[in-house]
Amino acid sequence: MLNKNKRPITFALVVSLLALLALAGCSEAKQVSIHDPVMIKEGDTYYLFSTGPGITMYSSSDMKNWRREGEVFNQAPSWASNAVPYFKGHLWAPDIIEKDGLFYLYYSVSAFGKNTSGIGVTVSPTLNPRAPNYGWQDKGMVLRSVPERDEWNAIDPNIVVDNNGTAWMAFGSFWQSLKMVALDSSWTKIAEPQQWHTIAALPKGSMPTGDAVKDGEIEAPFIFKKNDDYFLFVSWGKCCRKDESTYRLAMGRSKNTTGPFLDKNGKDLAQGGGTLLISGNKNWPGLGHNSAYTFDGKDWLVLHAYESADNGLQKLKILEINWDKDGWPTVDTKELDEFVSIELTQ
Repeated sequence: MLNKNKRPITFALVVSLLALLALAGCSEAKQVSIHDPVMIKEGDTYYLFSTGPGITMYSSSDMKNWRREGEVFNQAPSWASNAVPYFKGHLWAPDIIEKDGLFYLYYSVSAFGKNTSGIGVTVSPTLNPRAPNYGWQDKGMVLRSVPERDEWNAIDPNIVVDNNGTAWMAFGSFWQSLKMVALDSSWTKIAEPQQWHTIAALPKGSMPTGDAVKDGEIEAPFIFKKNDDYFLFVSWGKCCRKDESTYRLAMGRSKNTTGPFLDKNGKDLAQGGGTLLISGNKNWPGLGHNSAYTFDGKDWLVLHAYESADNGLQKLKILEINWDKDGWPTVDTKELDEFVSIELTQ
């Protein structure tokens, strides 16, 4: 058994070896395989959360080498089975944000392919599973959608805070549109009187790219503030189909938290607009469901992509965001191949 003095050295050697294996293309170095990643930094540690039973959690000191930290939920949220009778333990599309010393993790419960869905939130004073005060306290359901009552889907939440300190929850997947609603001061309930906005839609017919659309293929809103602008990222197309995935990222820009978000041609995303940010290539045919952050003076796009060479398995990608002369974000598709995550063995 290792003593405490030897443990940090051994761990560092393991990290170095895994990094060398990954750079050499060795199959023994496993990449992080996740859907719908979101990230946050506490102290010197980055934390990553993703779709999966219980919400999968990872930690890292460098955004490349990741330690699996288990799941946020040891058992299903108490409200889930009542709100979603088809619920089978799978929690979707989280978002993570800090407020007043608490971390708020929003998550989705849904019947796949239906808008029988709900969004809940759980909180913890720290993200470090080894800290004595670590522990999640579920605050229950924030919002739900009901078939034949609602023409939107309560899934894929993202929280953005305006200049007045009001938290807004953007959400939605397929159906008629992506929505936004104001939260109350607790960040666990919808504010009254209710304030709703439609922020993006993709009517049946075709995307701005000219691709045919059968099912209003838009989801996963994420709003990122840069200087005085708010950028709305959305995912177009269909995920989770290996080499047949058509997932790609589009965007719009607004001076206001709630929009309207306009593309480079001035068309409102709520009216079917959108400018393509990044799409797949031969090696990574589909990619999307992103989040975006500023860490240590650099801006980052976090997403998953399906690797053709690995039977379409989803992999974590973190790409640096640059900005063009007109203030629009750009990313280099070469980084899809260059960025290689490593899942550390325990």
